[in-house]
Amino acid sequence: MNMKKTILIAVAVPLLAVAAEEPDSRVRAIVTPERIVASSDGVGGAESLCSPRFGQVAEGPFLNGNGPVLAKGEWIILDFGRELHGSIQIGSGAKSGHGARVRVRFGESVSEAMSELGVKGACNDHAIRDDVIALPWYGRREFGESGFRFARIDNAGVDPVQLDYVRAVSLMRPMRRIGRFKSSDERLNAIFDTAVRTVHLCCQDYLWDGIKRDRLVWMGDTHPETMAVLSVFGAADVLPHSLDYMAATCPPDAWMNGMPTYTLWWIRNLAEWYRYTGDLKYLRGHAEYLSKAFAHVRTGMRDGRWLAGTFLDWPTEHNKEAAAAGTQALALICARETAFLARALGDAKLEADASALAAELARQKPEPHGAKSAAALLALSGMRSAKEMFDGTLSKDGHDGVSTFYGYYMLEAMSAAGETQRALDTVRDYWGGMLDMGATTFWEDFSLAWTNGAFRVDQMPVAGMKDIHGDYGEFCYKGFRHSLCHGWSAGPAPWMIANVLGIRPVGVGCREFEVKPSLGDLDWAEGAYALPDGGAVEVRVSKKPDGTLDVKVNAPAKVSVRTL
Repeated sequence: MNMKKTILIAVAVPLLAVAAEEPDSRVRAIVTPERIVASSDGVGGAESLCSPRFGQVAEGPFLNGNGPVLAKGEWIILDFGRELHGSIQIGSGAKSGHGARVRVRFGESVSEAMSELGVKGACNDHAIRDDVIALPWYGRREFGESGFRFARIDNAGVDPVQLDYVRAVSLMRPMRRIGRFKSSDERLNAIFDTAVRTVHLCCQDYLWDGIKRDRLVWMGDTHPETMAVLSVFGAADVLPHSLDYMAATCPPDAWMNGMPTYTLWWIRNLAEWYRYTGDLKYLRGHAEYLSKAFAHVRTGMRDGRWLAGTFLDWPTEHNKEAAAAGTQALALICARETAFLARALGDAKLEADASALAAELARQKPEPHGAKSAAALLALSGMRSAKEMFDGTLSKDGHDGVSTFYGYYMLEAMSAAGETQRALDTVRDYWGGMLDMGATTFWEDFSLAWTNGAFRVDQMPVAGMKDIHGDYGEFCYKGFRHSLCHGWSAGPAPWMIANVLGIRPVGVGCREFEVKPSLGDLDWAEGAYALPDGGAVEVRVSKKPDGTLDVKVNAPAKVSVRTL
């Protein structure tokens, strides 16, 4: 017995050592503040923090430095120019006391950086973004990680604090942009770039929901991110890494993240990865898990209806009938994707089971009950016609009912109904509405109604105006708990490539493409779809005087392209 214990310990130590030495795939970059948002009266020399520094406290003839000195209770708010993921570095100069302490508050908005914990949802959930830390005399301290654009620094002690420098340390996974989009509309171009930056920031250890809150793999939220990553960055390993993680941590006879619909989304994401890469070896690695997970999915069905759990998205939690209709459509998509994967694996039984379930589900014709998210999935699953869902639901009430998550499927459903112009207007108004409020990444949730009488996220609070960050949100994202960088909001990026440029892969492995552009009111658009090997299918579309389109395609010789 004792010998066995000794052997186990001897084996465990090398394994732990190997795990501890696993390299971090992310890259650090230094970011200098762009402006001083505000400071308490009497703080001088603050603008010096906006000049590039050496990352060392002042030495030699510059011993005293030139950074601002904060006396007890004094503060300063810095703007790093755009949303970042990472930490903050504070160089404490020679004029600092030996007991210097500062309170650091990160904020995705200026008002969040000024918030008190517990007020309007301000919290340290998932990441410590508000804390008091000690500073070394004549040295440097780094604090983080979180998602932020702004940082407020208060002298939280008695001794003076000299801020010789304050720099953000951006931490991001290096991913080369291959897919791209540019058009005659600069607003759309800015929206595309912002969508891509949003999802890129969320590609950290795994494919996260957000970089401040929900720094986790919520599998039911990742599909728009997956589509954005594939079309822009290609076969990025963060996608299979996240799929593997979920399969490794959730038994196939349990629901992923404790949510029945999230297992459906895992199957759909697995199908997207295989369809894009054609990597049969990878798929075979998940064959047993897929079969068992689908068997568990079938336990959630009765009489052709999905009954296990009907969480679709937060906005439809107010409308249970709509959520049930949407999850019916999602279950149908999942059954078809399972049959597709089973054919690739040569698993005849799994294919037959999945096809039978799909046929049973397809007989259902649910109503969307006024919810645009449900209408979009019903259209994309084929349960209802896209034109019917557009005319009856998606076209109603302007942009009310559009969400940052299911907005992707709404755009796809609009295009399927031949309403790309309406989809373009939605992108400009809805996602553009966040840009108008100072966003540099897209948010967990948003309503255009919030902008009425509200100040921007990059402004100090304005008396008599609404705080678009602190005063809105519901469910789990009330007030400052609301994430202003949420990967599921990146839907406009893959939608623009697939529908405006019209670039869509056909079959498995990105060997064949169809190009069917739809410019709407644009004069021209150009861009590319990323290929698994790092290449691209490039398209430029311009409108001729007679309204017809001039389409130019450039693709590798091994890729066949059909222009429609």
